[in-house]
Amino acid sequence: MTKELIKGNTAVAEAALRAGLEAYFGYPITPQTELLEHLSARMPELGRAFVQAESELGAINMVYGAACTGKRVMTSSSSPGVSLMMEGLSYIAGTEVPMVLVDVVRGGPGLGNIAPAQGDYNQIVHGGGHGDYRLIVLAPASVQEAVDLTALAFDLAEKYRTITTIMMDGSIGQMMEPAELPPFQPLKEEIPAWAVRGAKDGEKRVLTSINLDPPTQEVMNLRLMTTWQKIEANEVRWKGYHLDDAEYVVVGFGTAGRIALSAVRAAREQGIKVGLLRPITLAPFPAEILDELTEKVKAFLVVEMNTGQMLEDVRLAVRGRKPVEFFGRMGGVVPFPDEVLTEIRRLATEPQTTAGHPRDRWLARLTETIG
Repeated sequence: MTKELIKGNTAVAEAALRAGLEAYFGYPITPQTELLEHLSARMPELGRAFVQAESELGAINMVYGAACTGKRVMTSSSSPGVSLMMEGLSYIAGTEVPMVLVDVVRGGPGLGNIAPAQGDYNQIVHGGGHGDYRLIVLAPASVQEAVDLTALAFDLAEKYRTITTIMMDGSIGQMMEPAELPPFQPLKEEIPAWAVRGAKDGEKRVLTSINLDPPTQEVMNLRLMTTWQKIEANEVRWKGYHLDDAEYVVVGFGTAGRIALSAVRAAREQGIKVGLLRPITLAPFPAEILDELTEKVKAFLVVEMNTGQMLEDVRLAVRGRKPVEFFGRMGGVVPFPDEVLTEIRRLATEPQTTAGHPRDRWLARLTETIG
């Protein structure tokens, strides 16, 4: 296998094809439209189903129907488009059918802009549609990782009969990097025992998310939570850099984690013992490794391209035992490594506190900087 220079959105689309994607339904929205465009040509070439729906609402409900057949199905969108899909995502979760969602995040709230951001964290990791359910959320930090996680997303969705989301900011979707694409996997011929297969033959099957009897609904909710416990026990993924002797740890995902790594390496050259923890699964969140690191390090710095949404998960894992500081940029502004390096120096040289909220301290500094 050889690497080729390929854009992130195109790489995810092609990786999905090679992982056995059989049906795609979507609607164009920047900065993910190249993903849809690539599939609009490639899916018909391979005799697979592609539909550009009339809206995100139409797309997610088409996904719902196709997912009930047990086929590998996917949709993609960007932040406000994903917001429109939330009701359908809840129906899919409640019906316990697998699907893959790709969210290429842009600046918000509202229509915002088309610049890269990470403001969908709460919407995807802690939000979703109404009711009690969780999504598996994968966060790549490079084009190659986006390719690798796409195949994993389909496998996890089928293994747990759930929704798996690839959440990548617009930088990953739009950048071009060398990446190695996997070989084509054969399409699965076997229909899952739970799937619908038509009314002509076999037993009657009904897949639905409606349970009018509250005790029956509670049993379904319990089943979803039991499945999530299995996911938490088996599917946590993260990467660590320079953690063995670290006195300070930066936590960042996606592009923010990638930028933070450059800052960590620069800080190391200056004699600061700092490491990086980059979550790959935002859900399930790698809280256990943070718990272990809390016993060894002096303080944490969370870096995000939002107002500090993952920050709350880090603080929950640390539980006030060590100081946690925050640095973020918002609205599609991408931080520079030098900005993160400045924050690492601050962490290592200034007195830290567990009192108050780190967001307040960050806001005061950012307001002073940008007015």
